[in-house]
Amino acid sequence: MDYKEVIAFLYKQLPVFHREGKKAFKPGLGNIQQLCERLGNPQDSFKALHIAGTNGKGSSSHFMASILQEHGYRVGLYTSPHLQSFTERIKFNGQNVAEDWVVQFVEKNIQLIQDIKPSFFEWTVIMAFSYFKEQQVEWAVIETGLGGRLDSTNIILPEACLITNISWDHQDILGDSLELIAGEKAGIIKQGVPICISERQSFSEQIFQKKAQEMFAPIIFAEDKIHWDSYVNDQDFLHLRGKSSQHESFDIISPYTGEYQVKNIAGVLAWCEQIQELHIIPLQWDKILIGIEKSKINTQLRGRWEILQKNPRIVADTGHNESGITQLLTQVKQQNRGQLWIILGMVADKDIHLVLTLFPKDAKYIFCQAQNPRALSAENLQKMALEHGLEGICENNVNKAIEIAKLSSKENDFILITGSTYLVAEINVGFE
Repeated sequence: MDYKEVIAFLYKQLPVFHREGKKAFKPGLGNIQQLCERLGNPQDSFKALHIAGTNGKGSSSHFMASILQEHGYRVGLYTSPHLQSFTERIKFNGQNVAEDWVVQFVEKNIQLIQDIKPSFFEWTVIMAFSYFKEQQVEWAVIETGLGGRLDSTNIILPEACLITNISWDHQDILGDSLELIAGEKAGIIKQGVPICISERQSFSEQIFQKKAQEMFAPIIFAEDKIHWDSYVNDQDFLHLRGKSSQHESFDIISPYTGEYQVKNIAGVLAWCEQIQELHIIPLQWDKILIGIEKSKINTQLRGRWEILQKNPRIVADTGHNESGITQLLTQVKQQNRGQLWIILGMVADKDIHLVLTLFPKDAKYIFCQAQNPRALSAENLQKMALEHGLEGICENNVNKAIEIAKLSSKENDFILITGSTYLVAEINVGFE
């Protein structure tokens, strides 16, 4: 098989969450334990850092991987989902796993698929662990998929953990309250393993404190360690000035200009200080700051307030739930530009009406749908949006929608593409 045939085979043979939703989710660690045992427990060959959360865990994972790369370590990075290529999920020192390696791994271990019948996610996890072992990775940054407690990545025994923002998402799997969702994320907290919380939230603070106490795990909240004096967003970079528990004053530049990164960066910086104080990794402050500044070069994260064009300004962002969209639209309001155009697509198993209440009624909408079985049809999204006073046209293809918006807009207008990771993944403009 070639690479395309292998990926098609995996999609066909294995339950895939991003295509099928809840029915593809296999809770528990039974399958991943079997996979790891059959392949010699590759997860024991490297030291790991584990990251969970609703929003911000992808950005935080890339920041941390970049920081470790700047320190000269051999760094593995596992994240999901991918935007354009499956190989984006598994990186070594910022480079995607080679397509040929994916082919060889599947062909060599195809009997495991037949014997264990893992989910697509479980298979990608064991693939990442095996690749990291083969590459002699020293530190692996591992992002959870769904939740934490029953997530396949939770088989690892990490050296330190980070939990980012908690918000409404995947209620059908994680629970129908923010407290239940936080409890699932808290499942990554392990005996004696330090935990950092990026964002103190009233409903989750006691849950994390209680779990950490039960596990005798040192816990810190980022806002107790990192304080921002100011930040300036010049559209190309986010310039922040602050102080920390260890540093009187520092300046930092982020190549990702979404203002939600302010909390993500605070979380990562506090986590680095915790890791340093506990002598887990001998991190250097100047390399921590450089790691964040060079994170886009080092790890190639895409789709976070990504500016595809400047006039009219076109921004793509993978925000897709209440918290993510709220933060995104707050920044949009600060743009002081002309007409706002929103190209919107969503998956059907989200709380569509809750998210639609957040969008401005004075924007012009183009409703889309990703080429994904879970995508809500553009027509149904248009009907639901109309109930909230949001008016617009339908165009299934996101790239055609971008062309329509560009032709109809003026130079000072603003075009936002959001609502679904899968919609952003299909953008051709700026993703060559």
